[in-house]
Amino acid sequence: MARRMILDCDPGHDDAIAMLYALAQRDWQVDGFTIVAGNSVLNNTVRAAGQVLTVAGRSDVEVHAGMGQPLVRPLITAAHVHGESGLEGPELPEPAVPPAEGHAVDWLVSTLTAARDRGEKIEVAATGPLTNVAMAFRRDPSLTEAIDRVVVMGGAIAEGNSTPAAEFNILVDPEAATIVFEADVEVTMIGLDVTHSAIFPAARFQEFRDLATPVGRMTADLLDYFLGFHRRQYGFDGVPIHDACAVAALHDPRLVQTRHLRVDVETSSRFCDGRTVVDLWEVTGRPPNVHVAVSLDVETFFERLVAAIASYPEGG
Repeated sequence: MARRMILDCDPGHDDAIAMLYALAQRDWQVDGFTIVAGNSVLNNTVRAAGQVLTVAGRSDVEVHAGMGQPLVRPLITAAHVHGESGLEGPELPEPAVPPAEGHAVDWLVSTLTAARDRGEKIEVAATGPLTNVAMAFRRDPSLTEAIDRVVVMGGAIAEGNSTPAAEFNILVDPEAATIVFEADVEVTMIGLDVTHSAIFPAARFQEFRDLATPVGRMTADLLDYFLGFHRRQYGFDGVPIHDACAVAALHDPRLVQTRHLRVDVETSSRFCDGRTVVDLWEVTGRPPNVHVAVSLDVETFFERLVAAIASYPEGG
């Protein structure tokens, strides 16, 4: 029986590539994509998810529109990184099918409840703000019984990208991150310390275009656009594909080395809102709650990323 997974995301260039990575894994059944506002407003992130699936020829996989606002604070988006639409760069088609009816949180609750009642497990990757997942856990904390583990792209041990202290996904909804990190479920955090170690070189973007497939061309165009921000902001000659790192780590935990540590999220600080406060040296005496990634097998990740994109045929 295939492993089951759900990807909660906010496409977003790296989310789009994470979606493609997930769908390419033959031992995974992707139950659906739940979409949250983050990199752009909800209408844009939902539309982007449908466009990616249309190019991939996978309109059979449902897109579920979820939370358009964080739990308690105004939405912050990242148009300066991803463009006004949230997925600038490639010319993308209209989505072949509309998003599924109903709310993503309702779908998460019903899907996880059914799995729990059958004694089944679902793996969850969360590569945007954690609002959808937190709302589902708020609705029914026992849903964690149906989850094998959650891998989160977010946070960091020692750096920020949206403020000096905070990574974007956690900053957008730190209250939601607190709920997820405190839930009775195994959580792995793939933070900036790790994703910034895996800079996919600009010199390799042509490998995707040379595939001469719709997915290959879209991937190359996404990376070309994404590169502009990373050159301006960091001087990188390549891009960290943050969210695909998290999906890859969910699929094969051997790709990352982790430490089981205490992670708390700052929610009321003048300078450090959204900071993931990682207790590296156990100075707080608080029990560990998150498996924090500290390194990634970068070359293997790159090999698998290229193979995943290459697995899509001409026309899909």
